[in-house]
Order: sequence, then structure tokens, then C-alpha cells
Amino acid sequence: MNVSPMDAHILAIDDDPAIRKLVCDYLGGNDLRVTAVATGAEMAQVLGQHAIDLVMLDLRLAGEDGMELARKVREEGATPIIIVTGKHDEADRVMGLEIGADDYVMKPFSPRELLARIRAVLRRYQTAREVLARDKRRAYRFAGWELNLGSRRLTSPEGRRVDLSNGELNLLQALCAAPQRVLTREQLLDLSRLNGAEVYDRSIDVQILRLRRKIEPNPAQPRYIRTERGAGYVFSVPVQALS
Repeated sequence: MNVSPMDAHILAIDDDPAIRKLVCDYLGGNDLRVTAVATGAEMAQVLGQHAIDLVMLDLRLAGEDGMELARKVREEGATPIIIVTGKHDEADRVMGLEIGADDYVMKPFSPRELLARIRAVLRRYQTAREVLARDKRRAYRFAGWELNLGSRRLTSPEGRRVDLSNGELNLLQALCAAPQRVLTREQLLDLSRLNGAEVYDRSIDVQILRLRRKIEPNPAQPRYIRTERGAGYVFSVPVQALS
């Protein structure tokens, strides 16, 4: 279901009543539906009963492991996650992003910044969903290669099967679905998560390097997957989509 960043349902988990009230009042006053809870048990109950479009999670909950709660949310699916950390908790921010969080805010945070970050994450996910919704193809061909989505198999121009990890295959599908278009690391991350891949933000570049080694004539001078400095990646080879 398509959800506008203007009317999404946000689940906020924070054990500070003042923060819960601030989040509910400010986000609710900006056309977002907000459910605020204090514990992991309450979080699980809400997730089990409602369609949640984004989870905002404080990692420093009293008596609970916020990182483990974030991991559980990510294991359940592709719901976007924004983690809340302390100003000096850099290790928590890094670990949170590595287990699949989409963004973070630091306490004390500006409600306006929080709203902007929530809308930005929701827009990225909406773009990813729209790309996948349009991708009803059976296979893609490019430069003699064929990516068969049904069998999840990549075949070289010489007819040789090339093994890809789940993450590599989903990244290649995302690139094939949007040729000649710059895709940011965040968009590639979102597309991969929606396909169920275990791909994290810091590994996108690694996955791209591995793909290049498998499909590029010269991985050191890539012709297919080009880097757009400061922007992301573009699949620059012509692609034939087979329905």
C-alpha cells in the first residue's frame, strides 16, 4: 500500500514521558499519526496490531536493550527505523546503522529536524516501492548478460552461470530496473531491503565492487556500473526488459 509521508503512522518507543508527549504533539500537528509507547513489549503489541510505516526507537531504554529491539524490527521486515541516541554515543549510532536502521537523531533533538528526517526516510521508501511495483519483468538483458528474476540466475554472454549472493542479485535487479538513472546508496539500500536482502548502508559500496568483479570487462575501469561522485551509482549500459 502506498503511504504518503504526510499521513504515515509512526510508532515511537521512548521511556521518557516528556519525549513521548513532544513527539505526539509535534508530529501529530504535522499530519502524522503517532503511537508512542515506553517498552519493547508495548512496541511488539502495536506492531502486531497495526500497520506501522516508520519506527522511531530510543536505544537507551531503561532496563531494555534498544539495539536488540531494533534488530527485531528489522528481522520482521522492511519497516523504516530511525534510532535516537545520545550526543556522544557514536558506537551506538554506527551499530544501529549496521543492523539496518535508516537514520538517527541525537538527543536533545529539534522536533523540526525529526520531522524532516522522518519525511525523507518515508520518501525514499516510497520511491523504492514504486520502482519494485513497476518491475513486473521476467528477465533483464544487458551487454549479452541475462538476469532471470524467476530462477534468480545470472548468465554470462558465454552462457556460464554466475553465482550471486542475495544482496548482489537484488542490487543488480535494482540497477537494471532503473538504467541511466542515478541511484543513491540510500535508494539502493531501500530497494534491497524491500526484496529481503541483508544489505546494510556501509556494505553497499562493497556489494557494488563485488558485482563489478563478476560482470565488468575491466572492474578497475567499470563501464556498466558507474560511480557518480557524491551522488551514487548509475547503470549506464542499455537494458532490455523481458516481460
